[in-house]
Amino acid sequence: MKKLIAVLALMFAVSTNAYSQAEPPYGMSELQAYSIFYENYRTGSYDMALQFGKWMLEAQPRSIEGANRFNLPRQFERMINVYTELSKQETDPSISSAYLDTVQVIYDEAFEIFTEDEIDHYTWHFNKGRFFQENQSNISGGMDRAYAEYERAYELDPERLTQAGDGYYINILLSNYVSQGEREKALAMIDAVEPFAGSSLMNQIDDIRDGLFSDPEERIEFLEGRLAANPGDITLLKEIASLYESQGDRGKAIEYAGKVFEEERTYENAKRLADFALSDGQNRQALRYLEQSLELATTNTQRKTVTMQIVDIHQNQGNLQEARRYARQGLQLDRNWGEPYIKIASIYASAISQCTSGRQMDRDDRSVYWLVLDYLDRARNADSSVANTVQRQYRTYEPVTPSSEDKFFRGWEVGDEIQIGSNISECYAWIDETTTVR
Repeated sequence: MKKLIAVLALMFAVSTNAYSQAEPPYGMSELQAYSIFYENYRTGSYDMALQFGKWMLEAQPRSIEGANRFNLPRQFERMINVYTELSKQETDPSISSAYLDTVQVIYDEAFEIFTEDEIDHYTWHFNKGRFFQENQSNISGGMDRAYAEYERAYELDPERLTQAGDGYYINILLSNYVSQGEREKALAMIDAVEPFAGSSLMNQIDDIRDGLFSDPEERIEFLEGRLAANPGDITLLKEIASLYESQGDRGKAIEYAGKVFEEERTYENAKRLADFALSDGQNRQALRYLEQSLELATTNTQRKTVTMQIVDIHQNQGNLQEARRYARQGLQLDRNWGEPYIKIASIYASAISQCTSGRQMDRDDRSVYWLVLDYLDRARNADSSVANTVQRQYRTYEPVTPSSEDKFFRGWEVGDEIQIGSNISECYAWIDETTTVR
């Protein structure tokens, strides 16, 4: 019953007949709301992005004055990502599942309202298939639905699907046909895709063609028998992991990827397990493997990549203080790197959203945006390559800093230093930084 209520509530929020938010929030203009949605989406502040993005699903504006590159189908894609990421962050399984149900509603509506001139139906079916595949553990019949979407994409453009992922998606469709005993389908697809297949897929096709006349489970059983006689054989472990993945048995694929890591404790193998966990929304497990990846990293580039992923996970989970700690570690890796400064700016913007949840934002809350701008300035000063990103984010956050009226009522003068911390609210106590009135 709890799940049903949650699903109905979320579906109500995105239904074509009854959206919950027809106008931009807080009395903002469409341009302001879209700008804040876009920047929070870019920085992974999905809760805040949701607040400023839901109205687009109902209003369905084909254009927004001042946003020359606005594209409504692109906003549908972004809202799909928002709900998907929120489902990964949600600890209540019923609510997480409801978010995923909402994504399916958005996909269905996109196919109804957008013509083939507005969206590439092949791409949307392909992406919908990936959504089902990546969330199969939380969606009933998820992998079967993924297969159906990939089949639809294949029907629309066999060549593109053949070339996607170096033949990966054709490979899993063929493997599914083999496992389901649909030999004629598999043979027909092989005949159709061979003219477009690269060398990697052709090798897989040769194996699959052979496998059409034997049970793939027998092949796995045979390999596992060899593994029992040769424990720790890395070649066998990798092949079995690949076979399980090609069969869509993600759980077993991860199990064997874990055994590979036990035998070869390398950055690459730890990172692979972290990526599996991230795809499955297993953030705690992903963090564990990312931390091991960080320990095993042999280059600063690897350390920087992993550190920012850890920042993103903590921020998306609302662990803002921990996210900042890792962002600061990123600064220690390279003081001339602008991304950690931008991450901290995003973290502080998330803090505003977190601290004002359920209430109206006041002038003291808005003063935190000055600190956000401080960190954007630091990013630009440290790393000229992020100047465009900083400029875009400035356009988002500068308009929501305290107004002249706010400064008058608080007695703030330009150039004054003010504290951002428990003096505003205990919610901000962990920040404990100063900023300057602008």
